[in-house]
Amino acid sequence: MNPEFARGLGRYPAYVYDLRGLADHARAVRAALGPTELFYAAKANPDAEILRALAPHVDGVEVSSGGELAHVRRTLPHARLAFGGPGKTDEELAQALALNAERIHVESPRELSRLADLGPADVLLRANLPFTAPNAVLTMSGPFGMDEEALNECARRIADTPHITLRGVHAHLASGLDAPAMLDLARQITSWALPWLRAQGVRAPEVNLGGGMAVDYTDPHARFDWTTYGAELPSSSRQALPPPVLRIEPGRAITAYHGWYVTDVLDVKTTRGATYVIVRGGTHHLRTPAAKGHDQPFDVVTPHGPPTTTATLVGQLCTPKDVLAREVPVPSLAPGDVVAFGMAGAYAWNISHRDFLMHPAPAFHYLR
Repeated sequence: MNPEFARGLGRYPAYVYDLRGLADHARAVRAALGPTELFYAAKANPDAEILRALAPHVDGVEVSSGGELAHVRRTLPHARLAFGGPGKTDEELAQALALNAERIHVESPRELSRLADLGPADVLLRANLPFTAPNAVLTMSGPFGMDEEALNECARRIADTPHITLRGVHAHLASGLDAPAMLDLARQITSWALPWLRAQGVRAPEVNLGGGMAVDYTDPHARFDWTTYGAELPSSSRQALPPPVLRIEPGRAITAYHGWYVTDVLDVKTTRGATYVIVRGGTHHLRTPAAKGHDQPFDVVTPHGPPTTTATLVGQLCTPKDVLAREVPVPSLAPGDVVAFGMAGAYAWNISHRDFLMHPAPAFHYLR
């Protein structure tokens, strides 16, 4: 974040998105993946300018609601869309067909039956497979996807439903994994999925490995090893003719690094020996640190020397949970100082409880 630009925004708080940096990052990821398809998970950040910046560098967009369907189709009229997520309504399924979603990720036999009543569709069956991923931040079990019994039931139903075409399997099983762990999981998934799909008579089977590539908020300069991941994705399976299609759908690991939440200090006070820096805005605009329980990385962009004390950075909300960073090193801050919270390009504004206390919305700026 350019300090001069941040100090000159005029109104705080504000989100700043680096569209040029985002496009460069997405282009590099796309190049590293080789034949593997790259879909962007719009849930990470559906901002229209973000979508437009990514469009030339991704193979499609994954959406998870009727609202996302409509928004992404309106913003990117010609994008390939995949529609996933549990609890799809009949209205959303019909909308996916009407808006030409290329793939629908089916979550249950009941959902498959409801889809079959609406018309022709190409589907991936979401699999909840018994594979473990050590050190995962999240494991996508429970309501997500189906076990082998339900998958087999869906395959039997599809065989008797000519207008539903089974294209493959979706298996997003865990999040927050580095490249070696993601590769190990990919090998387990494809080793199960490809024989199962071919046993169902699926030619050129598709395996969607989901997202979940690690993003380290304690080290803003760290990046997932896309080069190793792309080079070592299961390649032996591609020797089959026709070869299978591998697909991933990251979100956070694409956009997180290219957004900042910039705001100013309103007050600094010490209470019972602890120092608190109160900034304009808070977790109702930037929910990530509250949702993940971490300290949001930040830079003080007004001129200062090195850190001289520790403080907790909080927002304006009437709750002790409105914490952006807890007991972190800071210089001697004062009202009017400007702070830029980094890694705010994903799961930030769009997941925030923005109407709580009815504070003004942040401004938005785009670096092109």
